[in-house]
Order: sequence, then C-alpha cells, then structure tokens
Amino acid sequence: MPVPIVVRREDGSFTLEYDRPQSIGRIHSFYGNFLNVVRAYAYIRTQGAEGLRAVAEHAVLNANYLRVRLQELFPAAYDRMCMHECVLTAQRYKTAYGVRALDIAKRLIDYGFHPPTVYFPLIVPEALMIEPTETESVETLDAFVDALHRIAEEAREHPELLHEAPHVTPVRRLDEAKAAKELCVCWHPGA
Repeated sequence: MPVPIVVRREDGSFTLEYDRPQSIGRIHSFYGNFLNVVRAYAYIRTQGAEGLRAVAEHAVLNANYLRVRLQELFPAAYDRMCMHECVLTAQRYKTAYGVRALDIAKRLIDYGFHPPTVYFPLIVPEALMIEPTETESVETLDAFVDALHRIAEEAREHPELLHEAPHVTPVRRLDEAKAAKELCVCWHPGA
C-alpha cells in the first residue's frame, strides 16, 4: 500500500502514518485524469503507427474541408491550410448585425451541434475555432455547414433569434460574466 495511511490513535483521533517498510512509497499526483490517460494509451495501442497517421490525416482533411466550405460566410483567420482545427472569424456578422461569435455558437446547439470554441485565439476578432474529429463523416460535416448557412441567414434576417439562443435547452443563456466573478460550485437545495 502507498503511504501515508490514516490510522486511529488510542485516544480515538486520526493521524497519518508513514512508517510502513513494505510500502510502495508515496504516490505523486499525475498530470491529468488517470482514466483518460489509460483511454488514450489504449487508443494509441489499438491504432498502431499506421492507424494514428491515418486518423491524423482524416482530422486535417475534415478541418480543411470545413474551412473551404465555410469560407464565403466565415473567412478563415489565416489564408492557408490548417491542421486539425480551423479558425474562422464572424466579425462581419458583429459589424453588420450585432451578432457575435458567442451567439452563433449558442445557436448551433439548437441545430444539434456542440458549439465550437469561441474567442480563441485572442488575436482573431470574433473567432470560431472548429475542430472536427477524424471520425466525422462527410454527411455530418455537410449538415454542420448547412446549419451554419441557416444561422448566417438568421443573423441577417432575425438577429434577435441568435441573441436569445439556445432555445432548446432547459437553461437558456447564462450570465457568463457573473459566473466567472461569483464562482459557485456547490449545490444548494431550493436554489
């Protein structure tokens, strides 16, 4: 067993005991969640060298497919091929209609898609960082593109629809500034 272990003193209180000669010693914390590391290791072992290369190539292909399909609506932040993620900008929608990248990301939830990372990198105005995985099919990518086309149209015709998104979730738009300033990670009955 690793040390220290919790032992009960004669007076009934508890203490940590380190004197265990047969112990494997102290266990240090690891960088990250152990089960995720095991899962990643199993994935790497299952894929092998050739499989890892293939999935990496598919991730790059998927990201560039989206970059090209969306360039008319959301220009790429950088005019070159991307790797596993593409960074687009929604600046034209903010300037013309007051619709921010956050509004677009929240509206994607209504269409059944996980929202992309927004406002990163910080040097890209109204950034949308889209990271399609290697397992996404062309049909799924096309459905994602279609959803963004509809959202772009909604931004032009009904921007208030995006300002109030998402509409299909039990909790609507959260006050993210308040959440960052008043961190509450406890559950309170009746709250």
